[in-house]
Amino acid sequence: MEIKSIIYPVPLSEVKDIFNDNIDVFVKLEDGISYSVVVTTPINIMEYMENNYLGYIPASHPKIIVKSLTEENIYEAIKSYSEENAFWLKLLYITGGGETSLDIEYINKVIAEIEKSNEEILQAFNEEG
Repeated sequence: MEIKSIIYPVPLSEVKDIFNDNIDVFVKLEDGISYSVVVTTPINIMEYMENNYLGYIPASHPKIIVKSLTEENIYEAIKSYSEENAFWLKLLYITGGGETSLDIEYINKVIAEIEKSNEEILQAFNEEG
């Protein structure tokens, strides 16, 4: 899906360390909807773990990860997330709301359907072998 605009509530020029930070970004696509996402860097993620004495990132809303917070990197990442009818950008956007933005019963139903399909494939494979 085509990107119409990318807006930075905090200008990139105000980011102190483009290799170690995260920012909110608003993306407007051709569907007319503005999606808000967080863009971060690997060093920022590592620093978070070190500052909190963690060997992992706790469960939280997903983020777009770029090497450095430059317009080019952010644009290319968002462009990638906007492909295929912006499936990944939309998924990232709705999961940002946590449990309130997704119906857990629906998620469980889809997981059960996938599991059933996987079991059928495995059973057919075992019958052939």
